[in-house]
This record gives sequence, structure tokens and C-alpha cells, in this order.
Amino acid sequence: MKANKHSLYLEDLQKVCKLDLPWDKVAGHAFLISGATGLLGSFLVDVLMLKGAKVCALGRNASRAASVFEQWLGSGDFESVSHDINLPLDLEGRRFDYVIHLASNTHPVAYSTEPVSTITTNIGGTMNMLEAARLSGARFAFASSNEIYGQNRGDCELFKEDYCGYIDSNTLRAGYPESKRCGEALCQAYARQYGLDVVIPRFTRSFGPTLLSSDTKAATQFIRNGVDGVDIVLKSEGKQFYSYTYMADAVSGLLHIILKGESGLAYNIADESCDVTLRDLASLIAAETGTMVIFELPSETEKAGFSTAVKARLDGSRLRALGWRPLYDIRGGIVRTLQILRDCR
Repeated sequence: MKANKHSLYLEDLQKVCKLDLPWDKVAGHAFLISGATGLLGSFLVDVLMLKGAKVCALGRNASRAASVFEQWLGSGDFESVSHDINLPLDLEGRRFDYVIHLASNTHPVAYSTEPVSTITTNIGGTMNMLEAARLSGARFAFASSNEIYGQNRGDCELFKEDYCGYIDSNTLRAGYPESKRCGEALCQAYARQYGLDVVIPRFTRSFGPTLLSSDTKAATQFIRNGVDGVDIVLKSEGKQFYSYTYMADAVSGLLHIILKGESGLAYNIADESCDVTLRDLASLIAAETGTMVIFELPSETEKAGFSTAVKARLDGSRLRALGWRPLYDIRGGIVRTLQILRDCR
């Protein structure tokens, strides 16, 4: 059984579809989505299709897209297009109401082994999608990241959207956060120069049953080990204090921003109920899976991709003002993720 066929996954879909949102802005409207087969993109496509949208899903891997979107391939309202987002799009005169750019390298090993494509996707790919939105007169959503805040300067507990911490740009690891910052700047440039309607959702460390096999984020590795009945490997003291978001809550936050957000603004998708230290996250997963937490030194490749931020918690009050609330706290999201993945092995 695939994760998107599991009863808990389908329950999450229904919960998001029943949220108090202006769904009239979705039904019959055209969406162009990059990164559509990813952790969040696949769930977003399912929600939009259930709410009557017309979806064009972009992805580099045609076979993966065919597997992920199997149930929608026969629908006249769905189209899967194989495309490298680093290349300009030929829209052939087509117009979209919403353009959503989710494509990005979003895991540590990719930052260290594919640093060029990490940067080009976040800058060149963003510009290609911005051009698509400009030609369509569409609302544009750029999936940004908690990484743009950099190091906590010790002057706050939670990052508001106007916070700007330190990033050492002269490092390999800086390619991801600096290119995300540049992507946001491109959005503002298009808004000012072309009058483009843009919103910027800033995602926290997201997780869920749609995780990719290539994902090397710590939380994903913890989850994968737990599902496999293998001890959880912690490659630090685990004092890092971060915000996390379950897949369904990240997508519901994105939808609130797309459908209700103010043009030009960035919004943190985060809630304090999902803030946890890395060590406590590992312990939670270990407790739920009957495994243990063990400590191990990271390889040089892994270490090069690790974030050096010790505390990165986001203030979600701006998004809450739009009516967003998470469906699950950290434990609830982890338990659902583990259950779905275990049942689908």
C-alpha cells in the first residue's frame, strides 16, 4: 500500500479540505506547481484536486510523478509535466491563476554534494517560475525556509518575519540559506518592477509520510530508523532547538497564505506546540518504535551540510492572524507519520 492510500493520510486530506478557507478561489482555477512530487507538493496536489482545481505538476522524474499521481492521471484537470526548473518554461500561451514554487534541494547531503544545483534552483529556478507567473498575471508563492534567519543572535526566543541573523556567506553550507534569501529578494523585485502579486511562505523543518528516500535531514533519518526498527542515531549532543511542522499542517499553512495572505508579505508556518530539541525528537521516535538513541560522529560530508544554528524557533503569529491553526502537535504528527510508514512497508 502506498502512503497516499492509507486511512490516516486520507483523513488528513479530508481535514484540510474541510478547513474554513475561501475554496471558491481554488475550484476551477489553474495552478502551476514546481516540486510537485516532493514531501509537501504531493499532498498539496491531492488537496487541490479534491477541491476542483486544475493542476499542472512540474517535476524532473516522470516515473516518480506517474507513481505519485496515479489516481489523477486520467483526469482532464490534471497534467504532469517533466521539466528541469533551472530551464525556462515554454507555457505555449497557457495562463495560470497561481504559480507555486516548491522545488529545491532541501536536505543536508545535497547542500554539500550538489551545492551548485542547490543555488541555481533557488535563484535561477525561482526566476523561471516568477517569469511564468508574470506572463500569466498569476499570484506567486515562493517556498522559503527558516534557514533564511541565520544564527540566533541571542536577542530573541522566536524569529518574527523581520528578523535577520548572521550567515557566514563564505562557506559551502551558506549556499542554501543565501540563495533562499536571494529568492525572496527576487520576489520583491518582481513585485516592485512588474506589479506581481507575491506571497512568501517560510517553512520550518517539515516531516510526514510523503518523505523522499533521498532526504537526509536528521528528523527524516530518525523516522526512517524507527520504522525499520533500528536504533536512532544522533550525531550531536542534540541541544538544537527547532520548529517542526507535520506535512498536512505545512500545506494547510501554505493554503492560508496563498488564499488569504497579503501581497508582498512573508509568513512563518510554525506553532510552538511543534518546537522540540533534536534530542527530545529522537527520544520521542525511539519511545514510539521501541528503539534506542545512540550517539555517533558524523562523516565529513554530513558535517559539511549540517546547520550550525543552535536555536531556530519561528513566531507564527502573523499566520495565526489569518486563521491558521495546526491540526497536530509534534507528537501527534510523529505518531501518524510512523503509523503510515510502518503500515506501508
